[in-house]
Amino acid sequence: MPNAEPTLAVFRNQTFRMLWIATLASNFGGLVQSVGAAWMMTSLSGSESMVALVQTSITLPIMIFSLAAGVFADNFDRRRIMLAAQGFMLLVSLGLAFMAYEGLLTPWLLLSFTFLIGCGTALHNPSWQASVGDIVTRAELSAAVSVNSMGFNMMRSVGPAAGGAIVAIAGAAAAFAVNALSYVAIIAALFNWRPALPPRRLPREPFGSAFSAGLRYVAMSPNLLRVIFRGFLFGSSAVALQALLPLVVRDHMQGTALDYGFLLGSFGFGAVAGAFANARLRARLRNEFITRLAFLGFAASAATLSLSGGFASSIAAMFVAGICWVVALSLFNVTMQLSTPRWVVGRVLALYQTGVFGGMAGGGWLWGAVAESNGVQGALLTAAAFLVVGALAGLLAPLPDAAELNLDPLNRFREPPLQLDLTQRSGPIMIMVDYEIAQADVPAFLTLMSERRRIRIRDGAQHWTILRDLENPDIWTETYHVPTWVEYIRHHERRTQSDAEITDKLIALHKGAEPVRVHRMIERQTVSARDDMPRRQAAAPPR
Repeated sequence: MPNAEPTLAVFRNQTFRMLWIATLASNFGGLVQSVGAAWMMTSLSGSESMVALVQTSITLPIMIFSLAAGVFADNFDRRRIMLAAQGFMLLVSLGLAFMAYEGLLTPWLLLSFTFLIGCGTALHNPSWQASVGDIVTRAELSAAVSVNSMGFNMMRSVGPAAGGAIVAIAGAAAAFAVNALSYVAIIAALFNWRPALPPRRLPREPFGSAFSAGLRYVAMSPNLLRVIFRGFLFGSSAVALQALLPLVVRDHMQGTALDYGFLLGSFGFGAVAGAFANARLRARLRNEFITRLAFLGFAASAATLSLSGGFASSIAAMFVAGICWVVALSLFNVTMQLSTPRWVVGRVLALYQTGVFGGMAGGGWLWGAVAESNGVQGALLTAAAFLVVGALAGLLAPLPDAAELNLDPLNRFREPPLQLDLTQRSGPIMIMVDYEIAQADVPAFLTLMSERRRIRIRDGAQHWTILRDLENPDIWTETYHVPTWVEYIRHHERRTQSDAEITDKLIALHKGAEPVRVHRMIERQTVSARDDMPRRQAAAPPR
């Protein structure tokens, strides 16, 4: 793992500091709005499922639309995407405040508004998460992610309590209006930010192929799959506490909106404490051990909240839950970012968010249904049992420890001079790479080729195969296809410094007098008398 900067040292970066402060205001408004929406639903409907669906309506769009938003984040100006998302949420929040003030909200209309706000969040998050790695250095990345979590949870410490007070004094419409105003700060900060965009040599990927490339990259990266899987387990189980907390306060504690806000505030204070503890935990403990502690700590908090109706014990349980929440999710986020090159980071983070927020969306509905049939206490105890199972899942899918991976572009590839007039869309292209391998080195060669196959397919190759010459068994040929010439160039630009180790080992095994030979060929499905002519007419070879 890169040497991590002290957590607060990242504030030396002026751009990060400006956007972080603006995000605080936006997070504050969002939390006030969440309290207002959850508490308003308790007055609009007596159904436990409808109350739990408020959480689902916010997180479901993030599950549905995050990957598409990740494609936009990797192919377009992230600053403009974030401006569009924030402007959209501002308009929706103004509409929600107006409808609440006029007394026109129904349960389903409230869910529709919160769903639209979730859509804006889904569009914004991948661009913001990917931009963090552009704003700060790699050494600062872990601190930046922790500080972002800390900032959100600082607002979680005061936002819900403030939201509860606002709802108690002025009603839910005032909470929605505060949220609308909170978008102004981040919109202004984004207008003032002028990121230095790298020059784009290749055309943007079409949406469909970019979408597929993101899925393929994650599918061919086992460590990323493990993080997404554990994030899904954590999100789907831990969300029970947040989704059912209004019912715990109303029915078991006979509390008010202000009590609900204080409990969420305790959760936020715990999350801030967790953010400060992150660096020390990662320096001393393995990632999997930290993850299991977070699962088990959250399970203990959910069980305590279910079995104890006392306000003091509930405050303590929420504090511990906040620590576990931020430790787990920030660890997942940092692991994803440090394991992903910049060309696909938006899509990878979007898939991670799809897993986590998809779990939250499904969990919000599930735990509401369980509460309907078995009561809130039964639902929380069941969720605690699921969290214990999530900790045990580490025996089968342990979280990887952060490795020192150099994910900068390799930049070894030089586009070869061609004798045919090709356009970027010309294809399909077939690549053949010849190796001469001694018999004693074949097992090592095949082991390396297994990893080579994963990297090739991860970066866009199709129909990968390896062939052995029947007449000269020392000759091995690696073959693969790419749809077009521009995709072949893009395939090589995706190669990272950490991938070079496999290439170098394969070259070292090659025993031929000549270097490894690469054949680049364009396929023709029919044979005609006239094919593409070379730029320079060559003399016909003798028969």
